[in-house]
Amino acid sequence: THKVTVHDRQRGVIHEFFVPEDEYILHSAEDQRISLPFACRHGCCTSCAVRVKSGQVRQPEALGISGELKSKGYALLCVSLPSSDLEVETQDEDEVYWLQFGRYFARGPIERDDYALELAMADE
Repeated sequence: THKVTVHDRQRGVIHEFFVPEDEYILHSAEDQRISLPFACRHGCCTSCAVRVKSGQVRQPEALGISGELKSKGYALLCVSLPSSDLEVETQDEDEVYWLQFGRYFARGPIERDDYALELAMADE
């Protein structure tokens, strides 16, 4: 069991709790009635992204972030297992998404086109 400290930047709170090495951090937090950001729960998005300030995590199922971002200390709490005591800081989902995929969008972030979406949905 390891002590996990989460600095939740969006809510302005710090959570401290204990997580077994074989349990996902997000699931353990929820079992302890601690609310952390998440969306898919499968390691495919960036809603639960954190930056590791100290300690180590294992996240072999984290598909939502590249090896490059992992090497820079990013992790996804929904599929992260603590390997030591850990201190992390929540990240802005859009910022992490941009770091992950921004280089593929030459003109900057893609803006939502509600009209095109409405047309596409009408075809279904």
